[in-house]
Amino acid sequence: MRRLLPLLLAAAAVLTAQPKTNFIILFADDLGYGDLSSYGATAHQTPHLDRMASEGVRFTDFYVPMPFCAPSRASILTGRYPFRHTLVANPSPDAGKNDIGLPPEEVTIAEALKPLGYATSAIGKWHLGHVDQYLPRRQGFDEYYGILYSNDMRPVQLVENERVVEYPVVQSKLTQEYTRRAIDFIERNREKPFFLYLPHAMPHKPLAASEDFYTPETPGDLYSDAVRELDWSVGEILAALRRLGLAERTLVLFSSDNGPTYGGETAGLRGRKSSSFDGGLRVPGIAWQPGTVSPGRVSGALAGTIDFLPTILTAAGAPPPQGKTIDGKDLGPLLRGETDQGPHEAIFAMAGDQLRMVRSGRWKLHVRTPRPGFRCMSDAEAAEWVDPRAPDGVTIIAPFEQARPNQCPGLDEGPEPKPLMLFDMESDKGEQADVAAEHPEVVARLKDLFETLDAEAPAAVQNPSPRPDILRLKGGELRYDRVIRPQREK
Repeated sequence: MRRLLPLLLAAAAVLTAQPKTNFIILFADDLGYGDLSSYGATAHQTPHLDRMASEGVRFTDFYVPMPFCAPSRASILTGRYPFRHTLVANPSPDAGKNDIGLPPEEVTIAEALKPLGYATSAIGKWHLGHVDQYLPRRQGFDEYYGILYSNDMRPVQLVENERVVEYPVVQSKLTQEYTRRAIDFIERNREKPFFLYLPHAMPHKPLAASEDFYTPETPGDLYSDAVRELDWSVGEILAALRRLGLAERTLVLFSSDNGPTYGGETAGLRGRKSSSFDGGLRVPGIAWQPGTVSPGRVSGALAGTIDFLPTILTAAGAPPPQGKTIDGKDLGPLLRGETDQGPHEAIFAMAGDQLRMVRSGRWKLHVRTPRPGFRCMSDAEAAEWVDPRAPDGVTIIAPFEQARPNQCPGLDEGPEPKPLMLFDMESDKGEQADVAAEHPEVVARLKDLFETLDAEAPAAVQNPSPRPDILRLKGGELRYDRVIRPQREK
């Protein structure tokens, strides 16, 4: 009996052990702060995301650390500001930016969870490098399905693990196919802990929606069609968790990689994608886990996508990555309603390869000159504008009635950009009144916080110049050296 006692105790421990928490990150592409009805959208309704927010926590001051794709994605998976993981530019095969990506020595959420027995899947836009050393299964994911970069970068091809499985890609099917595969992954792993990273293609251009959501009778609202289908996808995934009895065991986090481009909404914020004004940096942030995340709360605490990694690892009981400075903070106490205070004294953001701004409490200081973001064109300019990455019916297959550059989200007016602009974000979320002269003590305090972090930024980051000799890459294979040239140059 004495020999059996340890075995019996071990068996009892297994039977009484609480199941591990599952984690899902739902990450939209170029979704604006004002694109959900719970954040003020006027062009459409998003009932599933609104329900997610009402059953969880909705953040009003939620930031990304960089106002465009790849750096933001690297930060959400590592919990580190872009200057630390060094990816501050977008990999782009049709611009010849092939040799950059998330460095293999960085530790992703997936890599940190694997030793705890988690199944891991990435479905959707990767954009952390598209050559072998940077692929998703080199970064802790068991499986991958999606487009390795933006859906307007040629060649647009669907990749499963390390193999091209569809080219050209009918983009109207993407949201539904990603959703189907996400639910399949959840069902296959219902008996074990899992981490699902689902970075959607929409509403990045080219916009596309399935026939269930596409409204050809109103061709000017394709952006809304795409967002409504994105909302549907969230509803399907949350419904699957409820159906499988996994809702209370699964923390679901929703956000976007940056602000909107043409066709979106910012709910009165200044600027848009690629801007260091809040229209480029402030995004929706929603957390949901019935029974754990305190429901029905709207939080004005400063937080951001850099907080996803420490929040997830703490909830999983995983140690933080060794030898890495983690800039994010655990949002767990705030999500559970144990506190209303956010974990950050200040939060920072970059644009290009430099830190640009610091937000602390109600105050935001642009230490370096803020960038305005994508240019808004007049109606006459927009009529003449030709997008070199527009749908062509052959290499990029999506609806032709895309949003135009005169459909501009975000405010363009306001004081001329310059260094050391200070804004009171509680009374002036549109950054219209520079109050630096009235609050020199605030400027000094925030500048000191900024310079302390800026001193840690390395001189070397991955920001190569495009190769001018790249014209168009031929699709169908996972290689980027088969350049197609015009017939007259052959």
